[in-house]
Amino acid sequence: MLKIELSWQAAAVTSACLLGATAAIRLGDAARRGGAARRGGAARRGGAARRSAVAYGDTVPRPAGAPPQPGRLAGAAAITRETGIVVGLFALWQFTGRYAPRISGGALARAQWIWHAERVVHLPSEAAVQRLFLPHPLIVQAFNLYYASLHYVGLIALLTWLFLWHRDSYPEVRATLVMLTGACLLIQLIPVAPPRMLPSAGMVDTGVRYGQSVYGAAAGFNPSEVSAMPSVHVAWALLVGVTVVRVSASRWRWLALAYPAVTTLVVVVTANHFWADGIVAAALLALAILAYRAGRTSWQALGRRLRPQPAGLPGSPGPAALASGPAALASKSGHVHIPMQGPLDED
Repeated sequence: MLKIELSWQAAAVTSACLLGATAAIRLGDAARRGGAARRGGAARRGGAARRSAVAYGDTVPRPAGAPPQPGRLAGAAAITRETGIVVGLFALWQFTGRYAPRISGGALARAQWIWHAERVVHLPSEAAVQRLFLPHPLIVQAFNLYYASLHYVGLIALLTWLFLWHRDSYPEVRATLVMLTGACLLIQLIPVAPPRMLPSAGMVDTGVRYGQSVYGAAAGFNPSEVSAMPSVHVAWALLVGVTVVRVSASRWRWLALAYPAVTTLVVVVTANHFWADGIVAAALLALAILAYRAGRTSWQALGRRLRPQPAGLPGSPGPAALASGPAALASKSGHVHIPMQGPLDED
């Protein structure tokens, strides 16, 4: 089975190295620009000749002492910064899932309550859905592989696509990802067992059956097994699908919604999550999107309120002058306004 070996310690070190590289690139670029600007004094003394040549349409190369234009270094710094932030968030998720203090006990009782609540509202039985796939070992093993790693691949692919081709949408999606993952972590501090650990559910642990469990000692991505509520897999898949539909202009963009649908099916068939885990994840995503938009609107309103108002143009009549009529305009401009009379009577 494919396992991505990355502990929270390794992720934290990787994030620190990437952010440190970002700082080094920016400091080096600033120092190089400052040195180039100081060396450009001699080149500027020949500026008159260069301006004359430009005036006549001649092509003049940029002098050696001129500051370099922003380009590859700025792009490299942006890539290392964003990658470091995402890997740092992953490290935080791993650390919280493993070592954060939890509310003790009750994981199986809460799972049993969710199972019963789903039956009350007539949701399909997870066990019945799983039994449809158990006779097909290859499909089940593919689902195990999907559960182990594909949700990370999908999220990284989304962020890369946005950063390279839809940079204007990247900040909103990154902020939504942070809020969504943080909300999931807070709820996961309350232990809830997955359906494969619930005896009354009668479900099979497909990872154990085929030797593909991601919760072994050597697994890299193994948050605590009692963090079933909500499903981060479904939350991230929904974020990917919704973002592609909103940002892409392709007529095929609606196919992206198949990704969260398949992810929900996978987490249920592998007995790692209830339907309710995905429903709560969808609600958290909606709240994160609304929170970001409300915060952005409030911030923009605050900025407009604090922004100084531009003064009127010199010599232009203000509202008071316009309201007072032609006489006021004449006194402001220094000209005498003579009212138009009717036709003169001829003797």
